[in-house]
Amino acid sequence: MNIFKYGKSLYWRISLSFLLILLLLGLAYVMIATYASNRYYQETTQRLNADVAQKMLKEVQPFKDGKVNKEALGKIMHSMMAVNPSLEVYLLDPAGKILSYVVLDKKVKLKRVDIAPVKDFLQTDDSHYVLGDDPRNPGEETIFSATAVKEDGKLLGYVYMVLVSEQVENITSALLGSYWLKIGTRSFLITLIAAFAIGLVLIWLLTKNLRVVINTFKQFENGDLHARIPEEKMKGELATLSRTFNKMADTIVHNIDQLKQVDNLRRELIANVSHDLRNPLAVVHGYIETLMIKDDKLTPEERQRYLQIVLDGSDKLKKLVSDLFELSKLEAKQVKLKQEPFMINELMQDAVQHMHLIAEDKKVDIKPQIDKSLPRVYADISLMERVIQNLLNNAVKYTPENGEVDVEVKQEDSAVKVNIINTGEGIPEQDLPHIFDRYYKISKEKKGVEGTGLGLAIVKKILDLHNITIDVDSKPGAFTKFSFTVPAY
Repeated sequence: MNIFKYGKSLYWRISLSFLLILLLLGLAYVMIATYASNRYYQETTQRLNADVAQKMLKEVQPFKDGKVNKEALGKIMHSMMAVNPSLEVYLLDPAGKILSYVVLDKKVKLKRVDIAPVKDFLQTDDSHYVLGDDPRNPGEETIFSATAVKEDGKLLGYVYMVLVSEQVENITSALLGSYWLKIGTRSFLITLIAAFAIGLVLIWLLTKNLRVVINTFKQFENGDLHARIPEEKMKGELATLSRTFNKMADTIVHNIDQLKQVDNLRRELIANVSHDLRNPLAVVHGYIETLMIKDDKLTPEERQRYLQIVLDGSDKLKKLVSDLFELSKLEAKQVKLKQEPFMINELMQDAVQHMHLIAEDKKVDIKPQIDKSLPRVYADISLMERVIQNLLNNAVKYTPENGEVDVEVKQEDSAVKVNIINTGEGIPEQDLPHIFDRYYKISKEKKGVEGTGLGLAIVKKILDLHNITIDVDSKPGAFTKFSFTVPAY
């Protein structure tokens, strides 16, 4: 299990890959070094013995009267045995056909030698490295020395001398293999081990920060939502990755918190709506049932009172359902703005006039201070009317008897500012951050104060659609003030 675990580790996978690369590079190095060494040996030997054939021609004439001089070949044989038995001498005609040869082991397999390398050798200086056919090994090439044989200016053929015999090649190969086995292999292993050890340290250092990133990812995966990558320790691409992960983690945590809040609000909304629906439904159901049971026993006055109670209960249900439906559309962004220029002072006058009857019943005095020379504003007139109605209704509802509601509409720079101020107990400081939350009702336990708790939430959503900010200021026991500014047309 531990081996499998290490095998899955990025550090060990990189290390094993590095080792494989080193082995491949080492093998390539051995092959290249062997080839270069062999080529060096061949080129050096050819350069040192480039004029051997020419010198031999000065001592011995391989042709006599246009024919092969067997006596001369015998002399060459004796000279080779005494001086250099590794040389192989071939007598070629002008076309490259082997006429005769002096080879100790008599293993000549070719009848013809390609004459082109011979001519190339003769036409260049000694520094040119040329390989020719090896008569003993068809298809292979070897180093050689050559010279042209002429008589009375006529080309009779060529002396073609192979500088490395088969025996020399075998011995060289054996010695070369032994050399690499004893020297090269040991050096290569030492170098490989040293390079691998250094590589392990470097890889460990290079992947150190990466391991920190991976461990942080694992912590986050295992439920530690506060796990973050220390960005100050990262550089380059890892720094970018760290910033991206940290931002992503913050976003995920924020979204989770929002989902929890939404879920809590949903639970509270369901509980509150269920409660507010149940009460008027119970009243409506109870009085309708009473009307049906005591139909003959009720006086006209009692019947009328019961019917009014049923009507009031159904109105409450209707308003609650209507507000919920409107808020749902606003939150789902299904409401499209139909902006147009209009006179907001006229809209405010109509709203104030509509609220006067309700205010008189509560003995609340509404004092409008509306500038008649206001410029037109640019907004959705029906939605702005809903905003003003909700704010006025809210102000009247929370104003005690003999209190007052001030409605101020005035120009402010290139906009029109609306202030709705009511006297009363004000809003407790702890409630201020929540007054625009849906279904949040201030002092809802107070007698005589009823509502759906959705009015201010609807106001906030509508103004958000217009990119308008609403401000609230309140002093407990004194006043509450709502303000917003609509851009002029």
